[in-house]
Amino acid sequence: MKKKYGFMLSAVLAAGTLLSACGTNDSTNESSGGGGTEDKSSDFKVAMVTDTGGVDDKSFNQSAWEGLQQFGKDNGLEEDKGFKYVQSTAASDYQPNLSGLIREDYNLIFGIGFLMQQDIQTIATQKPEAQLALVDSVAVNENDEPLENVASITFKEHQGSFLVGVIAGMQSESNKVGFIGGVNSELIKKFESGFKAGVKSVNPDAEIFTQYADDFNAAEKGQQIAATLYDKGADIIYHAAGGTGNGVFTEAKNRAKNGEKVWVIGVDRDQHEEGMPENVTLTSMVKRVDTAVIEVSKQTVDGNFPGGQVTEFGLEEDGVGIAETQENVSEEALSKVEEYKEKIQSGELEVPSTDEEFEEFEGSL
Repeated sequence: MKKKYGFMLSAVLAAGTLLSACGTNDSTNESSGGGGTEDKSSDFKVAMVTDTGGVDDKSFNQSAWEGLQQFGKDNGLEEDKGFKYVQSTAASDYQPNLSGLIREDYNLIFGIGFLMQQDIQTIATQKPEAQLALVDSVAVNENDEPLENVASITFKEHQGSFLVGVIAGMQSESNKVGFIGGVNSELIKKFESGFKAGVKSVNPDAEIFTQYADDFNAAEKGQQIAATLYDKGADIIYHAAGGTGNGVFTEAKNRAKNGEKVWVIGVDRDQHEEGMPENVTLTSMVKRVDTAVIEVSKQTVDGNFPGGQVTEFGLEEDGVGIAETQENVSEEALSKVEEYKEKIQSGELEVPSTDEEFEEFEGSL
C-alpha cells in the first residue's frame, strides 16, 4: 500500500469503557452526543452486511450487530427502518446485499469481515456517492490507495492474542495448547502469531498445535478439530474461527461432562456464557467491533464520515484485550498480563503478527 491514513478520536477510549456491556446496557446515553446528534440522526439510516458466519455467530458478526443496536438505541432509531442487518449465507450474497442497502438509501453501510473487501471495493467504485465501512481490512483503489468513500477499520488482534497466550502458557497443566483458525489468511495469522508468542514468552517449552478449518461457519468441523487437538494432549484451545468456534465449545463441554479438565479461550467478545453450564471458558480475547461500529456511526451522523481513512484499534485504544469475566484466570496470570500489557503499550515489546515475525520472536527468547 502506497499511502495509509490514520486517525483516532479520544472518544474511542471512553467508548471502550462505557460500552463494555454493549447490547445489554440500558444507559450510555452519553455516547449519543446530546440533543444535536439526536436531531441529526432522526432520519439517519445505518446498516450492516454480515459475512457467512451470520449475525448470531456468538463472535465477530454478533459483536458488530450489538454495536449497531446500541447506536440505534442511543439515537432513537427504529430497527429495520433506521438500522438493520442483512445476512449473507454465501460469498455471492455480498455484492447484492450491499447494493440493496444503497438502493434503500442507507447513509452508512458496514461490510463485516475481510472476506468482503473485494466486493466493498467494487461497489464503492461503482457507487462513489455511497458511504461504506469495511471491518478488518483496508479498501483500496487500483493505485493501492484507500478509497475515499470507504472507512476502513482494523484491529491489532495480535496484541490481545498475546495476552490470552500468556494466560494459556501459565495455566496449561499438560504443557500443550492449541489454536484453531477459521480461514488461513493474513488476518487470522495475527491471532495465531500473537497467541503463540504469548505462550512462549512465559512457557518456552510449551507445545502448540495449530489447525485451520478453512471456514468461519462450520461448527461440526470446529468440534472435530478440537477433538483431535484435545486427544493430542492440549488442555487449552484458543479459537479465532467465528461460528466454527462454537464447535470447540461443544467438544470441551462434552469432555467436561465426562470429567476431563479442558479449556477454551474465546474470541471477539466475552464468550464465558458459551462455556456454560460446564464453565469451560478460560478467558476470551475481546475485540471491540461493537465500539468501532458505534464510533464510526457516530462520526458519520455528526457529519464527519471518515472515508479514505484507516482506523486501527489496539491495546492503547482499548480496542483489544482480555474479557471482563476472569473467574477462571489465576491471580498470577492476571498480574503477568498487566506486566506484558505495559511492555506492549510502551513499545518495549513488539508482538509478532506473521509467521516470519513469530519465528524471529521465538528465536530471541
